[in-house]
Parts: sequence; C-alpha cells; structure tokens
Amino acid sequence: MTKHICTLAVAMAAATLPAMADGYPIEPVPFTGVKIHDTFWTPRLDACRATTIPLAFSKCEESGRYDNFVKAANPDADYKVEGFPFDDTDVYKTIEGASYLLQTYPDERLEAYIDSVLVIVAAAQEPDGYLNTSFTMNPARPHPWMHPGKRWENVENLSHEFYNLGHMVDGAVAHFQATGKRNFLDIAIRYADCVCREIGDGDGQLALVPGHQIAEMALARLYTVTGESKYLDQARYFLDKRGHTSRRDAYSQAHKPVTEQDEAVGHAVRAAYMYAGMADVAALTGDSAYIRAIDRIWDNIVSKKLYVTGGIGARHQGESFGDNYELPNDEAYCETCAAIGNVYVNHRLFLLHGDAKYYDVLERTLYNGLISGMSMDGGAFFYPNPLASEGGYGRKPWFGCACCPSNLCRFIPSIPGYVYAVDGRDVYVNLYIGNNAELTVAGREVALTQEGDYTWSGEATVKVDANRAGEFTLCLRIPGRVQGRVAPGDLYAYADSHTPSYTVSVNGVPVTADLDKGYCRITRKWKRGDRVDLHFDMQPRRIVADPRVTADLGRVAFERGPLVYCAERPDNDFDLQSAVLHPSAAFEARATDKLGGITELTGRAQLLGRDDSGRLSLKDVDVTLIPYYAWAHRGEGQMSVWLPVSPSATRPVKGVGATYRNEFEPDR
Repeated sequence: MTKHICTLAVAMAAATLPAMADGYPIEPVPFTGVKIHDTFWTPRLDACRATTIPLAFSKCEESGRYDNFVKAANPDADYKVEGFPFDDTDVYKTIEGASYLLQTYPDERLEAYIDSVLVIVAAAQEPDGYLNTSFTMNPARPHPWMHPGKRWENVENLSHEFYNLGHMVDGAVAHFQATGKRNFLDIAIRYADCVCREIGDGDGQLALVPGHQIAEMALARLYTVTGESKYLDQARYFLDKRGHTSRRDAYSQAHKPVTEQDEAVGHAVRAAYMYAGMADVAALTGDSAYIRAIDRIWDNIVSKKLYVTGGIGARHQGESFGDNYELPNDEAYCETCAAIGNVYVNHRLFLLHGDAKYYDVLERTLYNGLISGMSMDGGAFFYPNPLASEGGYGRKPWFGCACCPSNLCRFIPSIPGYVYAVDGRDVYVNLYIGNNAELTVAGREVALTQEGDYTWSGEATVKVDANRAGEFTLCLRIPGRVQGRVAPGDLYAYADSHTPSYTVSVNGVPVTADLDKGYCRITRKWKRGDRVDLHFDMQPRRIVADPRVTADLGRVAFERGPLVYCAERPDNDFDLQSAVLHPSAAFEARATDKLGGITELTGRAQLLGRDDSGRLSLKDVDVTLIPYYAWAHRGEGQMSVWLPVSPSATRPVKGVGATYRNEFEPDR
C-alpha cells in the first residue's frame, strides 16, 4: 500500500467515526505523524520489523495461539485447554506493534497477513461479542483458572477476561489508526459492548473489576475513537468500584479506593496500567481526585521506589513493588512490562501537567530499564532486568508466558508517538530522536526535522521545514541531568563536583532563557530553514543513592547522557565485587565499534586480593563500563551497575545535584 493510499484510507475511515479529543491539556503528536531516522533508534525499529514481530507471529503459530481461535470457533467438549488464559493477547499485541510499523515501513504482505489472522479471530467471537478462547473452546471444561460454564466468575483473580479485552482494544485502535480498516476495531467494539452490558451495578449485571488492569485505559481510548460515552463510563466504573468488591488486597491495588491511595504497592505492571488508566479517565472527566492520587503515588515512586535504570518492581514474589527504599540489585525484578507501564504513566502525567520532570523519568526508563529487555538484534528477551548478576542469566528467545516479548513488539514501534506534543501554539520537543514530523499547530500545518546524535554526543538539531501556523513557541526539554538533578526527588544525587551545562542557539545565535517547568521556550514566527541547535553536557557522572537504600551503600553508579552504565565481566578480567573504585579517579568516554557501536567508560580501581604470603593486598586495575542496555550480549557473565567505592567517594557534593541532608533519619 502506498503512503497516499494509506493516508486516504485513514481519512475515509476517520470520517465514519466521531473521534473525540483525549481530554489532556496537552495533545501528543500521534505516531502517524512522525517518521524516525535516528542513529540509535532506527536500528531498534529495524530489528523489531525484521526480527521481533516476525518471531512473535511465528511463535503465535507454533505455540497454538492461532489454533486456540480456530478451536473457539468450533468448540468441543474433548478440547483440553492449556497455556495461559491471556495467550490471546500475544496475538493482539503483535498486531498492534505491526500496525505501528506500517506507518514507517508500508508493507502490503504484512498488512495482508494481519488481515488473514483477523479472519480467524473474528470467527472465534461469540454472537453476543464475547471473545476469550480459553473459555469458549470448551465452556464446560475451560482453562483451570476459569469457572466451568460461567463467564467472568474468576475475572477478579485469574481468568484475565478484562485483560484480554484491554489488549484487544489497544491493538484494534492502533490497527485502525494505521490502516483505516475497521475489521479489528469492529471485533473489539463488539467485545467491549458485551462487557458494558454484563458488568455494572444495574439489574442483571455483575459488579466486578479487572484482576489485571489495562481495560481501564483501553476503554478510555476506545471512547476517544468512537465517541461512545459508555466506554468511558465503563472505564470509570472499573476504577471507582475497585476496593468495593470481593477483591480487596494490596497485590491488585484493591486494598482501598483508588482515590485514597498514596503509595505504589503490589504487582508493578498491574499498578502502572491502573495509574495510566486513572490519568486517562481524569483527563476525560475532569476528576481532580484521580489526579491528586496519581501525583501522590508518583511522588512515592520517584522518591522511594525507582531504580536508577528507571525500572520499577523490586520483588520477584508477586512481581511487585517492595517497601520504601527496598531496591535490591541482583534480586531486582524490574519486569520489562513494568518499565513499559512506567513510560505510560509518566507520559500521561506530562500531558496533564506539562512538566519536563515526567519526561526525565520516561527517558531514563526508555533508554535503560526498558530496552535492556530486548537484545539488540530483536531476537531475545529479559523478563526481569536485574542490576547485578553473578552469571548464568541471559536473554531467552521466548517465554511460555510471553507478555514481555509481545509487549516489546507493540511498544518499540510506538516510540514515534512520544517525541512531540502540542498545546495551542506551544510545540513540545520531548525526545531528541532523528525524525521528520508533521504537526498541527492552531489548526495549521507545521513540519519539523530532527537531526543529531543525541544519545552518544549530546547534539540535537531541530529544523523548521514548513510553517503555516505563524508565530508559535518551541518548548525544548532541558534534561534534569544537565541542571544537576539525577531524577525528580532526592532518591539519587551526583557524587562529583562537575557543573553540567547545555547550550541552545537559533540560526547560530545563542539563546539564554529562564526555564519554565524544565523547558526552554522560544517564541517567534518561524520560517522555513530556521534551525535550533542544542548541545547537552556528556561528562560521565557518578551517582549515589539515599543511604536508606541499603543495597547501594558504599557503592556508586555511572551515567553519561541518557544512559546508565554497568561493569560486565567480558571487559573486566576480575571479580567485580572485589574491585574498589578510586575515590577521585576520573572515568573517560571512548567511542568503540563493539556491541553495535557504543561509547564505553574507562577508569581505575584497586583489586582486593592476597599476595604470595597470603596477606591482603591491593592491585591497580583498569575498569571498563558499558551501557546497561547492552549487557549479556557476550555470554552470561558477572555484571553490576552499582560498584564498590571507598567511603569518601559516596558523599554527595554540597550544592551539586539533589539537596541531601547531612543525616538521613529512618522512616517513622
């Protein structure tokens, strides 16, 4: 399909649906308007297109995901239902990711393949719209996590029927937006209608909430596409009813009504999806109680529960958040899906509040704890993403529970939708990724191009290719790290005396301006050919954690630009835990060709050992650090983000970075 035909199809389809605004004060520029061409991100999109999505589709074939839909279309009492009751979502998520890719890489064969899969999916839908293969293929003996003969009976615990709906809707909306076709959207609408009819407080309805959240934000999204208020009402019902049904535990964030919550608890993925849904419903309804609750929870995360990689979820048990300051390294869970959820939450909070601090967290997560979940060739995956390993831990080509690989399938191709946003005549540039973009500003067309090598050199250029909007304001995000802040809150601080810097110029003329919520705002009547050049300090920085994070006491981490670094055994022929960094040793950046072309950091340390007489001794050694996302590509060896250091190096420098108290008092 050519670009022109695809655009026409979308326009024709859009005319048949009364699309609504998403309610946010700031509107994201959709993925359909941004084409990525970036030295760092294009290889990841290419890997997703060439490897990850074809692999996911092939796994759907090999593992019987498609067969489940065929069986559901022809139910039989002899079928033994196996796998997981959420296996259907792997199909939906892969279609979603493939749909995003069609905008960057038009592909008639891929589009035809998706259509053929949707024929199978549609055939499995029951007459009233219900679609859940783990139940329908054998209602008398469904999946063991479901109740024989009864829909929804175990939806607050294990059946995942509403979870399946959420991923179906997300995939269907993306497919509709990318292709203009309604074949998937109509399937999702029929299932959503079924849920709206059967779930609620009315006569003959069942009062239930999702065991695993995601339907909340998906239904809000379906409302914005169709204009049907019942979907927004159902999303709000799922949120308002939480904590008022039989499910009332912290694991599923049902321990109290959502508007009364103030701490991130329980299963980290479920939590992040719920917080994102709360933001969506708040934006669409104006319910400020939701916003106040999410703000409190976000403060709790960034000040007490956020890993330096942007990962969330400390515990393997329950795949959950831990207590405040509980951030173990080798036992860190940091599920890849939770990192994706963290991006969703911070993106929505930016759209609500217009503050760059949310993108500081989003970018940290994106460049570190999220893309670490997928190998650089797109063919192997992490489920948890620990910050230390003694070896024996590596990415796998797939999982029986494939939520993380299929989630990466859908997320990585969606990155174009996170670059820009618009509020009236304000154009926000939030990520510095090479691209061509078409934006609508005050109802008029604006075309921008980004160039540069932001990830490795700190350089970015924004060019104006067309402007029919007259005067508007470019709001350029200035990352918190070049303002001396590791992240929002005081969980982390820089432990060196370096004073970071950045520069902004318009057509070669330097710009100095006070920042507004982390943005450098430049207002003018932009002309074709105008350019803004930015440079961000790329000095390697040492980071220390709040002493209440006991796992990081006596240790430092390193970052350069948006990337967090780690030491890995292939670069360091010694026990990483026996090496103590010199307090004042400088680490230098050096571009290399290894691991796809990275900048590594090199410095000095002392290795604790014993001499020939058995006495303890120190030996000087060179230490090499690589970006965290790139570890475990050369075997399953030792790795550590936080490295031992002499005590004098762990004290943050006064006046640099976050403001630390001289003494930390324990929580009371």
